[in-house]
Amino acid sequence: MQIFIVQGALIGVIGTVVGAFFGVLIALNIDTIVPFIERVLGVQFLAKDVYYISDLPSKLLWSDVAVIVVLSFVLSLLATLYPSWRAARINPAEALRYE
Repeated sequence: MQIFIVQGALIGVIGTVVGAFFGVLIALNIDTIVPFIERVLGVQFLAKDVYYISDLPSKLLWSDVAVIVVLSFVLSLLATLYPSWRAARINPAEALRYE
C-alpha cells in the first residue's frame, strides 16, 4: 500500500509543480499571450463594440497560488488512498492469473 501511496504522491507533486509553474507563467504573460492567440486564430476575444473592456486583466496573488498548490497536493494524496488500499488487498497471483 505504501508503494502506491508514494507513487500517487510523486505523480501529484509533479503535476502540481508543473501546473503551478505554467499557471503562474500564463498569468504573468496574459497581456502578450491573448493578442498572439487572436492573431493566430484571426478572432478577437473581447470585441470593443460588444464588451465594455478591451483586454483581459490579470492579477497574480501568491496567496491564491499557495492555497491552490496545497489543495491540489492534498486532493492528489486523498485520491490515491482508496485505489492503493484496494490494490494492497489483491493477491498478486490472483491478479495475474487471468492476464
